[in-house]
Amino acid sequence: MFGTLGFADAPFTESHPYQPNSPYSASKAGSDHLVRAWGETYHLPVVTSNCSNNYGPWQFPEKLIPVTILNALEGKPLPVYGRGENVRDWLHVDDHARALVTVLMKGKIGESYNVGGSAERRNIDVVETICALLDARRPAGAPHRRLITYVNDRPGHDLRYAIDTAKITRELGWTSRETFDSGLAGTADWYLANEPWWRRLRASVYDGTRLGQGAPKPQ
Repeated sequence: MFGTLGFADAPFTESHPYQPNSPYSASKAGSDHLVRAWGETYHLPVVTSNCSNNYGPWQFPEKLIPVTILNALEGKPLPVYGRGENVRDWLHVDDHARALVTVLMKGKIGESYNVGGSAERRNIDVVETICALLDARRPAGAPHRRLITYVNDRPGHDLRYAIDTAKITRELGWTSRETFDSGLAGTADWYLANEPWWRRLRASVYDGTRLGQGAPKPQ
């Protein structure tokens, strides 16, 4: 919802203007504006937090990390938008949960806090790291990187997100505990150990194909 950053730009701070580039990000920006308005107009005790990309156990399998893990396990193509150059800052879900509790208990009313993992990675690097993890854990399917398939970029796909966490660290004492390497390895292990959970979703809700393309036009 802050928009996009160039590769040389400083990370987003809490004072960065909202510049959503897709209806999805605009909806998130709109929710923040509503919260602020309730606080200003009716003195509702509100605090706001904005986070970078989450990952970890239980994530819906349409997102980049789980869809890559599950497609690789099933020998299906691993879709990468464009050339995989888009950069995201990755935040483990456990660190995010701790941050939310910290903001709730210690945050100053009316303030906003950015929450990030300080783990910027190109999408292609994330996918290739997952492939290497699965090569070691499921060598029968190796090399999994042979499944990488570049697909048309999605509309409004921002180049780079990066979150400056200095404020929440300085004022509330929160820092991330999980490194990206340890968090990603643990996430891969979780999906390997919980196959019945994701198999049910793949069979009934989401089969691993790309969403957002719209239904085919009738002939």
